Amino acid sequence: MTLRTRITLLTLALLAASLFVMGVAVYSLLARYLYQGLRTELDDALGQVVRLINSGGKNLLDVALPPTVYAEVDLVLALPPFKPEDLEEAVPLVQSPALGGQRLKLSKKDYQRLLKEGVIWTYAELPREHGRPIRLMVRALLLEAQGPPPLNRIPAVVMVAKSTEPIEATLSQLVRIYAATALFVLLLAGWLAYLLVGKTLEPLEAIAKKAEAISARSFAPLPEPEGADEVAALARALNRMLARLEEAFQAQRRFLADASHELRTPITAILGHVGYLKRRTSPSEDQIESLEVIARESERMKKLVGDLLDLAESEGGWRFEPRPVPLRPVLIEVAEEFSPAFSGQIRLELPEEEVWVLSDPDRLHQVFANLVSNAIKAGAKTIELRVRTPGKRALVQVADDGPGIPPEHLPHLFERFYRVDKARDREKGGSGLGLAIVKAIVEASGGEVWVESEPGRGTTFSVALPRAEPPAGAQVNED
Repeated sequence: MTLRTRITLLTLALLAASLFVMGVAVYSLLARYLYQGLRTELDDALGQVVRLINSGGKNLLDVALPPTVYAEVDLVLALPPFKPEDLEEAVPLVQSPALGGQRLKLSKKDYQRLLKEGVIWTYAELPREHGRPIRLMVRALLLEAQGPPPLNRIPAVVMVAKSTEPIEATLSQLVRIYAATALFVLLLAGWLAYLLVGKTLEPLEAIAKKAEAISARSFAPLPEPEGADEVAALARALNRMLARLEEAFQAQRRFLADASHELRTPITAILGHVGYLKRRTSPSEDQIESLEVIARESERMKKLVGDLLDLAESEGGWRFEPRPVPLRPVLIEVAEEFSPAFSGQIRLELPEEEVWVLSDPDRLHQVFANLVSNAIKAGAKTIELRVRTPGKRALVQVADDGPGIPPEHLPHLFERFYRVDKARDREKGGSGLGLAIVKAIVEASGGEVWVESEPGRGTTFSVALPRAEPPAGAQVNED
């Protein structure tokens, strides 16, 4: 998951949590306000009924209940002390028109509370002909009312109620509107956050793409955004680091090239004097043996110096411009170069039509000469040079039947000075730089090289190079 996506999702999560908390708070406050208003209205209605009962005269039947609420006065027929069942079985004396003749009854538990507390808040349901029952908030009071003569004070249950449906409808409408608004805000905020974060991270993405292109051959500075924010400071710090790295690499390349050039002169002098002593003097057998050792080690040193010069040149960029090169003559030359001194067999497997690749003919010859030389040093008896043309690339394989390479060595083969068998390579003049040079040349040509091997079953080096169209009028000698 990208940083842009993570920041956007985190922003949305925080905004969603904030909207949820805000919604719960608004819902709670509004519900509290509406229900508090309903309670106040019912308290006023109950007070009105009690005042009417207390001052309305001599008969309960004369009490006029408020028409705007569901109200009822029930007469308790039992004698004190009362039981909840007595209140539940009370007889309605007066009902408001809103009840339409239906009973406003509480649960047994509510009657028990009313008997204990005298006045309670509760909820009840009033059946209706169609649909679910009407949910009511009820204010109930147990009192002694003035009865008709010859009765004095008689116990009665006074109840006033009102439907909670308008409040529930209001709250449901609030939930729907708020949910739709919150969803729209989240979508808009997510889109804006994604665009804004992308705009903010654009300099970082440009820096990352530029950094991907940086190699030992190119230390081009990274783009520095305008301003003085953290991204600009990071770009400037990275550019200063790249400048220091480039300076260090340049110093290393200069040292490597200068040292290699300086070493060539004494090595040439040593080889010349060895040849002179062998030709113009009469050394003893022991002296001849020593001179041969000196000559052999000098030749090895000469090759090592040449390889170091090649590597120094490769790090600074090979001095060649890739151009169309036919593979057939290059591979034939390599086979003819090694066949006379090779006791085994070098086989060519080439397509009928010439295959052209983008590279340099001399460097390409060096690539396959190094690979064939490695196979010979490894003890191969048969070496095959095969050419394949999968898609837009040409694949050249150098396969041998040598002892193979253990798996733990394969990831390190193209590293400098790496040897699978250090003692054997040193005896045969190997410097450990041949495959590193192969890799540098192939990559400079825009290609890729890899190795496949299994102990006891040989080794195959594969070189993939970009194919090229032959130049106009090009002719290749296939013999």
